[in-house]
Amino acid sequence: MAENITIIGDGAMGTICSVMLAENGNRVRMWSAFPAQAEELNRLRENRRFLPGVELPDGIEITGDDETVFAGTDLVISAVPSQFVRPVWQRLAKPFDETIPVCSVAKGIENDTLMRPTEVLAEVLAPKRVKAAVLSGPSIAPEIAEKLPATVTVASEDRALAERIQHLISRPYFRVYTSEDITGVELAGAVKNVIAIAAGILDGMELGCNAKSALLARGLVEISRLGAAAGAREETFAGLSGMGDLVTTCISPVGRNRSFGESVGRGTSVREAMESTESVVEGIATTRSVVDLAGKLGVDMPITGAIFQVLFEDKSPNEAIADLMNRPLRSEDRK
Repeated sequence: MAENITIIGDGAMGTICSVMLAENGNRVRMWSAFPAQAEELNRLRENRRFLPGVELPDGIEITGDDETVFAGTDLVISAVPSQFVRPVWQRLAKPFDETIPVCSVAKGIENDTLMRPTEVLAEVLAPKRVKAAVLSGPSIAPEIAEKLPATVTVASEDRALAERIQHLISRPYFRVYTSEDITGVELAGAVKNVIAIAAGILDGMELGCNAKSALLARGLVEISRLGAAAGAREETFAGLSGMGDLVTTCISPVGRNRSFGESVGRGTSVREAMESTESVVEGIATTRSVVDLAGKLGVDMPITGAIFQVLFEDKSPNEAIADLMNRPLRSEDRK
């Protein structure tokens, strides 16, 4: 049965979610934080900034109005970058109806608070007890827009909610599995962006397939360690939102985090690489959060620590790689 769905955010992921939901016959409202952008999207019926070439179906209404954004809404998709979840939802908290469930597609960890996006939502919307879910996995938006096959996971502690979202957004080219491990799915989606920056650095330095394969393997170990310490299920990290999303983000030529890392690996300064893109490179801010969270939980994450030094302490990629390669030898079986 068709539902009324509001998408908060007009980036690439918010746009492609809007398109798929509309294709399934749902009535979709996409909200932009910027009224001028909302007007442009309505006029062009195309998101030329974040997903050019993709026509927005007639079933998608676009608005920049805060007061009426949730009118008649059955489900909300929160599609704003993780570091903007708090300010955006503080802005929208008053008109929000607590009976409406929210599904987050953000991939990151908030600086300072070290909260995952659904935790930020819960805090901002308290005392409203919002039902939350998270959609994550290998889902490069331009590929989905071309209707190339993609498979993701929707996780919620409320199984019925996860299954509801699964049926609402699944398409012949977009297969959705369910999970109850919201912690693991969110952490995997966040930390893989850090490893993707490292993968891009290796690409930029032309260090070969052996190095990149080792990075993915040991990067997944770091993600799994952090997840286990946070109470996530180990099997989550071998699945779509773990290994699946990690591989896609580290090999995709259009992935923002990998592309940013590639620029740094080629010798561009971190600042110049950041300024060269309009998109939000989630892994930059998330690196700081992951280092802090790992310290808090007592988790060893040497790759993440090395990327932190490159991004925030002016360490050269060459030095960071040399330090990683010269760490004391140990057993791979060691947790």
